[in-house]
Amino acid sequence: MYKHLITLLFLTVTSVLFVNAQITLPPSGDNQKCEVVQHIGLVRAAVMWGSPDVHGANGEDRTGKIWGELVPYGLSNLDFGMSDEKNLMPWRAGANENTVFAVSHDVMIEGKPLPAGKYGLHMIPGKDEWVIIFSKNHTAWGSYFYSQSEDALRVTVKPQAHAYTEWLTYEFDDRMPNGCTVRMRWEKLAVPFKVSVPNVNEYYLAKIRQELQNEAGFDYRGFLAASQFCAQNKVALEEGLAWAEAAISRKYIGERNFQTLSNKAQILTLMGRNDEAAAIMKDAIKEPSAGMQDIHMYARSLQASKKNQEALEIFKLNNQRFPEEYMTLFGLARGYSAVGDYKNALKYANLALPKASNAQQKTQMEGAIAKLKENKDFN
Repeated sequence: MYKHLITLLFLTVTSVLFVNAQITLPPSGDNQKCEVVQHIGLVRAAVMWGSPDVHGANGEDRTGKIWGELVPYGLSNLDFGMSDEKNLMPWRAGANENTVFAVSHDVMIEGKPLPAGKYGLHMIPGKDEWVIIFSKNHTAWGSYFYSQSEDALRVTVKPQAHAYTEWLTYEFDDRMPNGCTVRMRWEKLAVPFKVSVPNVNEYYLAKIRQELQNEAGFDYRGFLAASQFCAQNKVALEEGLAWAEAAISRKYIGERNFQTLSNKAQILTLMGRNDEAAAIMKDAIKEPSAGMQDIHMYARSLQASKKNQEALEIFKLNNQRFPEEYMTLFGLARGYSAVGDYKNALKYANLALPKASNAQQKTQMEGAIAKLKENKDFN
């Protein structure tokens, strides 16, 4: 009996060891694992897949035999697994384990919402259209255990003819600040689906709010950058205005300078509060931190808004602070030219010409002088 117990114990231990003896081997069929990642603003999107080749494990050329044969059209009976569709299953969209699509934030796929998370990516191929499936189960092997009840999303797309691709490949293409196209390529076919992030700025704003509660919130430049983001993207202007004011006057950290004041003026302008913005800019250009370039560009922005007389006064101020400089002399030429005073414009253009520091400036000024001699505005 003792021998029987020893034998039973040996068999039990051997069985446990066998079940748990996981060793690392090359991927089945030499279909190497691949991963591609793309950021859409703060959104991280990734595809992980096993990548088969057209020529197969034994080197046989399967060109023309991939679609509709190796990868059948429609659902396939894999004769194994636990599908709730009577073993009729979609294609695993790669080789071996699940092909996985992952996104760090909520996105839209072909205009339909997909929450943040990891998904098993499956496809139902067709001659004229494909169904892309995002399954909540991303840990299963291939499509053998696919269940439609676990679908998070299905979308229908059109396949495209494409240049030959030996290895099954996923790529992110048509990249924009708020979206891109995921494209699966293999043999002479491509299957794309669009990923979009319509609220990409909201994700940035959420991150900014969080960061302003940490180190960035102890420096006026953090609030300045946050406010500038709102201005540049024309979003959350009320919040941007509060951040602009914090950059100027928040206790212990606020700093009144050209940058912080002009930023607040820009926010106010975007909000339609033009008189308040103009008053702040009058203070901003008087700040010691206002440089020659800062003042010049403000005057140019007034010209762009057809406020030529106001722009001329700013060009004059700039020349008073930085006399005999090419930029301020050129600014006066621009300012007088815009209000039709070509005599004074020509005077300052001629004064600016010998101060040109490079060929581009010289050519630009010579062109301005030629136009002014014909009583023409050169702006």
